[in-house]
Amino acid sequence: MIRRPPTVICYICGREYGTKSIAIHEPQCLKKWHNENNLLPKELRRSEPRKPEVRTITAKGFYDLDALNEAAWTSALSQLVPCNICGRTFLPDRLIVHQRSCKPKAAK
Repeated sequence: MIRRPPTVICYICGREYGTKSIAIHEPQCLKKWHNENNLLPKELRRSEPRKPEVRTITAKGFYDLDALNEAAWTSALSQLVPCNICGRTFLPDRLIVHQRSCKPKAAK
């Protein structure tokens, strides 16, 4: 059985990173998030994502990566915006592209 190295989910983008590289990734991801958010129309701009507060060290002194990852994944999902026509959720920049082709379902 091959064991994967532990990974941590970014609370901004929802991607997995190694435990050493997440500290490098998060500031860069947040900067990218700000740049992309500033380019959006005002009605699609979001408030800055906050790092989830999770007690990451267990009683035995180990990191509880499952709880940390669950909170980070929930935070990343909260960044999605629903389409006002079909209800599917997208990142705000992708929502604009989706809405160009999204049509309401025809009544039967």
